[in-house]
Amino acid sequence: MGFYDLSELEREKLVKKVEQEIHEDLLKNSQKNVIKYFSNEDTYIRKTAYFAISRVYFSESTLTSQIITTLTELFQNRNEAVRQTVVNALGEIGKKDAQKALPIYEKAMIDEAHEVRNAVIGSLKKMGEKNPQPVLEFSKKFLQNPDPEIRRQAVHGIELRGRTHPEDILPLLEQLQHEQNKRVRETVIHVLGQISYKKGCLERVIAALKTWKNKGLVNSALAEILETHKSYEKFSTKSLKEAEEYIKKNFNH
Repeated sequence: MGFYDLSELEREKLVKKVEQEIHEDLLKNSQKNVIKYFSNEDTYIRKTAYFAISRVYFSESTLTSQIITTLTELFQNRNEAVRQTVVNALGEIGKKDAQKALPIYEKAMIDEAHEVRNAVIGSLKKMGEKNPQPVLEFSKKFLQNPDPEIRRQAVHGIELRGRTHPEDILPLLEQLQHEQNKRVRETVIHVLGQISYKKGCLERVIAALKTWKNKGLVNSALAEILETHKSYEKFSTKSLKEAEEYIKKNFNH
C-alpha cells in the first residue's frame, strides 16, 4: 500500500514512525531502517525518509557527522533508489550546507542510473535557489566537461537561481552559446526561456543576448522566450504581446 493510499491520520503516524526509526538508526550507528525506507518502492515514503534525515541533520549537531558518513556509504549501494534518495537528502542539507553535498554530486552526475542523475538536477535547482554561490561555482566547473550529459546537468541545475537572478547565470550560459550537442544546446535555450518571464528578468536576458555572437542560438532563444511568455502568461510580468514589443524595440539584430 502506497503513502497516499493511507488516510491522513495513517500518513501522519507513518511519518512519525519513519522519523523515529531513522533517528534510532543514527543513534546506534546502524543503517537498517535508513536502507529500508531509502529503498522503498513508493516515492513519497522515500521522500519522507530523506526529509526526516535532513531534519535530524539540522536539529542535532552531534549527529551531523554521522549523517554525512551514512549518506556517503549509502551512495555505494547497488540499489539505484537508495542512491537517488541519498542525492535528494543531500539536496535538503545543501540548501544551507552545500559543501557536504557537492563531493557526492560529482560522482552522482555520472551515475549509471538516469534517476540518480535527474535527482542531481533537481537538488542543484533547490540548492541554487536557497544557497546559490557554491552551486554556481560547482556548476561552472562542469560547463566544459567532455561528457555532454554532465554539461546538460550543470546547465539545468542553475535554472531556479536564474529565474530570480538571471544576471548570476547568464555569463555561465554564454560559455555554451556555441554548444554543438543537441541536448545541451536545447537545455541552454530552455533555461534562457525559463529565466525571462519574471519581474525585471526579460530586460536583463535581452541585454545579455545582444552581446552574444552565436546568432542562430540567440534567435532560437528569442523564440523560446516568447513561447515561455505564452505558456506562463498568467504568471509572467509581461503579456506575450508586451514581450514581443519589448524584444522588437530593444533587440536590434
